[in-house]
This record gives sequence, structure tokens and C-alpha cells, in this order.
Amino acid sequence: MEKVLDVKGLCKTYVVNKRQNNVLKNIDLTIEEGEMVSVMGPSGSGKSTLLYCVSGMDRPTAGEVKFDGRDISKLNDKQLAEVRLDEMGFIFQQMYMMKNLSVLDNIILPSVRSKKNKESRKKTEERGRALMNRLGIGEIAENDINETSGGQLQRACICRSLMNEPKVIFADEPTGALNRSTSDEVLSELLKINESGTAVMCVTHDAKVAAQCSRVLYIIDGTIHSEIELGKYDGSEAALRDRERTLNNWLMEQGW
Repeated sequence: MEKVLDVKGLCKTYVVNKRQNNVLKNIDLTIEEGEMVSVMGPSGSGKSTLLYCVSGMDRPTAGEVKFDGRDISKLNDKQLAEVRLDEMGFIFQQMYMMKNLSVLDNIILPSVRSKKNKESRKKTEERGRALMNRLGIGEIAENDINETSGGQLQRACICRSLMNEPKVIFADEPTGALNRSTSDEVLSELLKINESGTAVMCVTHDAKVAAQCSRVLYIIDGTIHSEIELGKYDGSEAALRDRERTLNNWLMEQGW
């Protein structure tokens, strides 16, 4: 399989009150096509900073971040914005949406703004509606943002992240603001997306979410302390219980 992400020697340092804060230290990381990787660790360990640096939302202080074979750490701001828009998808804990747009218009916005999209507005809307139907929210296409539930909004965010057919989806606590039932439904959709071949990198505190990923990285004090290979999840409850047990035992060994 080809590497979607190939990260070497990644460092991120902030200077606060003339003191250096080394948030990430010499991170080496690869994510292959179709892989679903979870990042776990204590609060303040650098999980979200890692996601932001490898996705081009933040610039590393040192190191190399190759995305689809290209070192994006050397791109200018405009080039980075185009890569994020055209080739990456993003899902966050807080469901950022434009309040003056309908749910459908929010979903298709990345394609409307993308220079690589040559299709008509009608065709773009058709693709947006097809994604909404696929995720079971087709009936809320014309709704305002304040007329939808948290679970529906997060599914809408997943639809939006898929509009430009990304090579990888970056998810930062995608189920953190949802109840367990809705969280399970949203994660199920992410798994389906991953099964279709899209790589997923997911930051989470939830062991049940991480247990459904193929690999889990554990970060402490800005370094990848350890990782565990769980393999592909087959979707069964029995397998999930075994994977959760294995993961929880491993996390306890890491000091979780």
C-alpha cells in the first residue's frame, strides 16, 4: 500500500513568555492508504497539535511532513489551503457550520470553492444530497443549522468532509460532544468511509472509538511512547469487546 502520510522528525515548539514549550518532539509517523489510526494520550500530551501539524493546519517547527508524496511543510499558505480543501477532509468535536446557509449549502461549500471542481452547481448539489441520503439525513437538506440535532450536524460534517473525495480524513474528537448512541452511529459512518479506502486519523479520549481503529498510537509529553496494532475491525459486538479489553489492558500498561 502507498503511504498517505510520511512524517519524519516532526517538532513543534511554542515560545511563551520567552520560554520554550516543546509540544512535539521528533515524531516519526506513517499512515497508509485505507488505514484507520487513532491517537490517544493524556490531556496536553500533544494529540491535537500533531493532527494540526500533519494536516497543514499548523506549521511544524522542524521536520518533514509528506502527504501523498509531497512535502507540505514547504508549501506556502495558499498552496496549503488548496491541499486541505481539495485532498483532505476534516471533522471536529465542535460542528463548525455557516449559520446563514442551509445544511446542504454548508455541505457542498468545499466543492463550490474548489478550483478543481468543474461540474455545474446542480451536479454538485446532487452529489451533496446523495451523501446526505447515504448518511441518513437527506430530509434535513434545506434546514437551518439551528433546526438540526447534534448527531445530524456531525453527519452533515462527515458529508462535507467527503465532498472533494479526500485521500484522508482528520477527525479531532469527532464523537466528543455526542451521547453514546449517537456517537456509535457517527463512528459507524466513519468506519464505512474507511472501508471504502479513505484513510482516517482520529484523535480521541474514547477507548471504544479507538478500539475500532486498526492501529492506536499513544502520545506522552509530545512523543509517540508506544503503539498497538489491532487489525481491521469486522463489525461484530464480540470482536469489539475483545478489542476493547485488549486496548484497555494496553492503555493501563502505558499509564492511562
